[in-house]
Amino acid sequence: FVIFYHRGEIDTFHVSAGHFFLLNCYTAEAHDVVIWSRGESKDNLSLPTGVEVRDRLLWFLPVQMSHNGSYTCQISLLYNRETGLFWVSVSSGECPYTVESISITKGVSDSLPCKQKEIFGLNSVVNVRWMKDCQLIQRQGKLISVDMKGNMRLPQASEEDNGKYTCLIDINLDGRNYTASRSILLTVKDEKVFVEPQLVTPDQQVITVELGLRVELQCLAFIGYSEDNESSLHWTVGKDYAEDLEEISVSRKTIHREGKVYELVILSIAEVHRKFLNFEFQCHLENTCPMFVSFLSPADRSSFHMSWAVCLSASLAVLALAACFFFFKVNLILAYRDLLILSVPDGKLYDAYVSFIHSNAMSSDEGARFAMQILPEKLEEQYGYSLFIRGRDDCPGEAIHDATAAAMHQCRRLLIILSPEGKMEESTCICDNQSQVWYEQKVGLHDALTKNDPRVILVEIDGPVDYSHLPESLRYIKRKQGALKWKKDFLATHKFTELYSKRNFWINLRYHLPPVPTRRLQTIV
Repeated sequence: FVIFYHRGEIDTFHVSAGHFFLLNCYTAEAHDVVIWSRGESKDNLSLPTGVEVRDRLLWFLPVQMSHNGSYTCQISLLYNRETGLFWVSVSSGECPYTVESISITKGVSDSLPCKQKEIFGLNSVVNVRWMKDCQLIQRQGKLISVDMKGNMRLPQASEEDNGKYTCLIDINLDGRNYTASRSILLTVKDEKVFVEPQLVTPDQQVITVELGLRVELQCLAFIGYSEDNESSLHWTVGKDYAEDLEEISVSRKTIHREGKVYELVILSIAEVHRKFLNFEFQCHLENTCPMFVSFLSPADRSSFHMSWAVCLSASLAVLALAACFFFFKVNLILAYRDLLILSVPDGKLYDAYVSFIHSNAMSSDEGARFAMQILPEKLEEQYGYSLFIRGRDDCPGEAIHDATAAAMHQCRRLLIILSPEGKMEESTCICDNQSQVWYEQKVGLHDALTKNDPRVILVEIDGPVDYSHLPESLRYIKRKQGALKWKKDFLATHKFTELYSKRNFWINLRYHLPPVPTRRLQTIV
């Protein structure tokens, strides 16, 4: 035998013509056989055009005015059969009629349900929209938000939020676009909501203080959704109320945050005395068991002093390193080059081309002595440099200009020695010697200014040089990088200042010269 069971009530659904709608037989499970029919009929053949059964659900694709009426679902079980009755009420407006309502207390933040779980189960949702009284929602204050289930979050509800709200879901099925909708009435009630006050902060708070300075302790409690909720929030110091102590003042303020009301009580001590240290300051909220406790702890100055000492030491160390680098930069770079830098083959034979004026003048003789004797003894014999010195390394009978240009291109630096009496303007170069010097420097300076190769090093011999008689290119290099200064007094003096200047001259000259290959330096040693 079969027992027929009927739920006894008829559920009414209000839908809009032209919208997509799903009707669910509530108690049906995945393995149940569900038969849908319209009116008093007992089979699916009675369903109107545009209505079909898919996965035990009744699909309206879309709703038409002719679909208005009753529908029945029958679930066949082992020994009985359950029947569900539904009424589909079709209206022509975009936002369907509804009698379903929800109420929210004024000032409270809550959500309006979309109630279209079956639609979201299709996994075809494109967009979710909400409308109020069938118009776009325009609301002052915080904006609304919609979650993944289509529910709309309404922050801090007010009387202006009363109305009919419609949840519209845009979906795409079988390449066609549909819209599903459901409405709900919202009523905002102006009534008191009783909530149990709660302490928020502090809890077992330890505040580090300095004796003699001011300190504030704050106690925050949630008291409800309106200021009408009564609460008693206060501080005690030991067994005494904080308000009864002369050294302490208490102030209060009310805070509104996200529709909730908080009370803040601030305990202020104008001058912290030793008796307050490690003493319990208790924050109490009337009619609640827990209380929050704060302690005042003396500041640990040792860590501050240690941090200050470390910072000062680090700063002094940085300054000392910066000063050492500033004063000994050239020495450090030379040491680094001697120890670590390996020269890269560049195809050049000489480290420097030495250019100077041969003359019978005393100053020029000093320049020749410096170029032919002092430089080789120091740079070649002691430090391993390879110099090309005109008058020593050129071959007799060579074409002077061709030999000079070829030798210049084989040198990494151009070392120009200048004396106070030296003049090398092209218009005044009469003797062969000065003409060759002028050509040397013309070739070298042209490459130095256009290609930065070779680099130029200027050395002034015995006193200031009058650059007004020298080519503009030399004057430019003098302005750009300066010149090294050599005095013949360096050779015969034992004064500390002269010895120091002599030492600095050779250090700076080596700094401007290229690094010496390690193998060449080891051979000299």
